[in-house]
This record gives sequence, structure tokens and C-alpha cells, in this order.
Amino acid sequence: MSKTIALLITLDTKDQEAGFLIKQIESKGHKALLMDIGVVGEAGIGASISRDEVIAAGGGSLAELLKNPTREKSNPFVVSGCVNILQKAISEDKVHAVIGLGGTQGTSTCCEVMQALPYGFPKIMVSTVASGDTSGFVGIKDITMMFSVSDILKLNPFTRKILANAAAAACGMAEDETKFVVEKGEKPLIGMTNLGVLTQGTIEAVAYFESKGYEVIVFHAVGSGGRAMEQMMKEGIIGAVFDYAMGEIADDVWSVLRAGGPERLTVAGKLGLPQVLCPGGAEHLGVLVSPNEVPEEYKGHKYVFHSPMVFVPRLNAEEIQRVANDICQRLQHTKNKAYFMIPKGGVGSYSKEGGVLHDPESDEAFFSYLKSNLPSNIEVIESEAYVEDPEFVREAADLLISLIEEQSG
Repeated sequence: MSKTIALLITLDTKDQEAGFLIKQIESKGHKALLMDIGVVGEAGIGASISRDEVIAAGGGSLAELLKNPTREKSNPFVVSGCVNILQKAISEDKVHAVIGLGGTQGTSTCCEVMQALPYGFPKIMVSTVASGDTSGFVGIKDITMMFSVSDILKLNPFTRKILANAAAAACGMAEDETKFVVEKGEKPLIGMTNLGVLTQGTIEAVAYFESKGYEVIVFHAVGSGGRAMEQMMKEGIIGAVFDYAMGEIADDVWSVLRAGGPERLTVAGKLGLPQVLCPGGAEHLGVLVSPNEVPEEYKGHKYVFHSPMVFVPRLNAEEIQRVANDICQRLQHTKNKAYFMIPKGGVGSYSKEGGVLHDPESDEAFFSYLKSNLPSNIEVIESEAYVEDPEFVREAADLLISLIEEQSG
């Protein structure tokens, strides 16, 4: 069955590329929906949806913008227009994938549009800046970044191949019949956070939840992971939460590698979702460094290298209370009953007994602060177990299931 691939392209400068992509898509039996995301220049090829129509769909007027054109003024209308057009087309099953082309400006515009599109919908960004840090462009959505290597400025033997690859990828994704659909039923989809120091416990939890008839999406809690989980809560995809890893909170306090942002750990509480919490991995930081280099300020700490460029210092008793305070402040947003699990045997493989970051004094300061300052509607459950012990994980899972059943009953 023929599919439609939307193309987000500035047609005053990338008309040749647009024409080539259309031919590639049509050669595979599919259709192209060409959207002009330019503002000032005249299109060098006919668009399916003109710049006038895009800007009008975003609530603007091309004629007004052209009186004193600036990117700052025009971009919100272009982005909003593309989002409105594409969201409607996707909901009506009229568009099945999207490709964007651009340099710095085009990548910013296209990716802002793509970030507003549903999870699972194919999104490919062919970009001159895709070889560096693309986190600002990808955000927490499943955008496939393709490095163009050369500038995207007219066709040549190399750009033809890159664009052919992009077209083939989009067509292949569009043809795939796998759907990301969450059926509304008695059992909600569970979101769970994980870190490398918790992986065995996470595997145990997923298997246990599955044995009880639940499905779980696991998120790597390195900043983007926790935020993506909470976005899926907002979108109604995730209906219950086992927040097993809180390294994103520790790193947010110190503004380092895995920082989860100010909203992290507040969304489930605000939405009233069933949640069980555990401070897994919150006893250390993840700090990006030059290979195997110990930062001066941490030379008095216990530490380990998670990789040559990820330095992991253990927080001392005073420092870890700052993390505990931040956790407690964020959880003030929790409006329903929840459980907070404290594994006295250690919150991660680095800090359990025998681990390189084992520090009972810091653990005690952490746990004592949490017990004294968590909101009264969050029940603290203390366990002598280590965080990855099967009995600890299963107790946490059973508590979450009990909250789900209470709310659904």
C-alpha cells in the first residue's frame, strides 16, 4: 500500500534536493508531501503545501512577515503551521513519515516540528550539524539524525547518495506495520527508570511485572530518559511508575551529566499516578571529564570511572543531604498515596558492601533526611536488603500493583 512521506524543506535554496527526494520516494511506489518551510525566497520547485499555507496554518501572514522579515518573527509561525498540518494528517493516516533537511537553522526548525509529533512516528533529520551534540535537536523524541557530511547545497554524486539513503530509510519505516499503540485496559503500562548500577534489579522487576500481566517500558535515567518517561505520562501512554533510579536528581543538583531538569520527579505526583520510588544511583554523580582525569574538587572523594570519560564520585554525608532535600521538595507535588523504598543494603552496585563507593555514613545521612522530610502521604518502607535483591524488587513491585488496584477499584 502506498505511503506518504512529508518533506520539510526550504525550497528557495534546496529545490534540487527536494526534487531528487521526490523521485526517490516515488520510485519506491510512495508519495511525497512537499512542505515549503522557507519565508523570504521564492520556491524553485512547486510545493504540495506552499510557504503561504504553512504560515497561515500557524496563525501568521506571509505578506506581513515579508514587510520586515526576521527568523525570530517568522519561525514560530512556520513551526506551528507545520505541526498543525502534520498532526492532523497523521491522525487521519494521511502521512506516514517525515524527512527534514537543513543546516543549523533548518535543523532547529525541523526538529522543533518533529518533537511535537507522536512517539513511534518515523522522523528523519538530514543535517549538517548531526555529528556533534544533537541533544538540543532531538530532545526526548525518537528523531533519527543523519549527518549529511557535506553541505546541503545543490546536488552532487555524494549528496545524491545521502538523500537516497534518507528516502529509503523513510520509506522503509513507513512501510513497517508495527504500531506503537497502548490499549486502554485494566492494567496500565508501567514506566520504570534504570541505571547501569541497577540493571540486574531492573531485569528482575520487568520479569516479575510480566508474570503479573503488566508490560513495562524501561528508561535509561541519564537526563533524557527520565524526561521522556514523564512526557509519556503526560500523553497518557504510561499509567503507573516504578521510579527505581534517581541519579538524575543528584546530577541536577550539581548540574552535571545526567541532570533531569526541574520538572523531573514531579509529574507522576501532579497527575496522581500510582508510583513507587527508590533512590537508586542517587549516591553518586556522573561527571564528563577528559579520559581518566580526576577533577581537582573530587580528589578527596571515593570515586570510580564508569567509562574513561564518565567520572563517578561518591557524595559525602553533607553533600548527599542536598540531594535528599531536593528529592523531598520535588515530591511535595505528590497528591496521592505513594511508597518510597529505602534499601539499607545499598542503592547501587558501586555502593553496596564491598563496592568501591560503599559509605555507610553517607547512606545513613541520606536515609535519615528522607525519612524525616518526605511528605506525609508518601509512606517510607525500609528494607535491610540491597536495591537489586529480588526480595526488595518484588516487594516494590507488589506495592505498585496494590496502588494500581486501589485506584482502579
